[in-house]
Amino acid sequence: MGMFTSINIASTGMAAERLRSDVISNNIANVSTTRTQEGGAFKKSTVVMRPVSDKSATWRTPFVPSDLDNGPGKGVKVLEITQDTSQGRMVYDPDHPDAIKSGPNKGYVEYPNVNIVNEMVDLISASRAYEANATVIDGAKDMFTAALDIAR
Repeated sequence: MGMFTSINIASTGMAAERLRSDVISNNIANVSTTRTQEGGAFKKSTVVMRPVSDKSATWRTPFVPSDLDNGPGKGVKVLEITQDTSQGRMVYDPDHPDAIKSGPNKGYVEYPNVNIVNEMVDLISASRAYEANATVIDGAKDMFTAALDIAR
């Protein structure tokens, strides 16, 4: 485990949370989009993350439980951006250009499956996680500075 490991780990978290914020912002921007290039209403996207671990860890801290197979973590990685394919809310508006022309839902318009309140909560969560990772980096820098001051 190197001197800059904590900074590297926190930087992976910051990059992942920034991407998550971008995806959430895109969801919010398209909350009323009823027509996309693919056809149909906009579908909400979510970011799927997974931890990065070093399975070949040779160094083990005494503070990590011995039954932890992967050793110390190495940060987080974005696995994929998925699209929620559930149906959005249906609003009766027969004069809308995207209204369904026939069938049992005739006259209804499908709006995106984006809940603005949930998206705002997720955006705040992503922002707080980004800030927490930035605080880790600041703490590591302060620790390095204190170590250099001791050495003088």
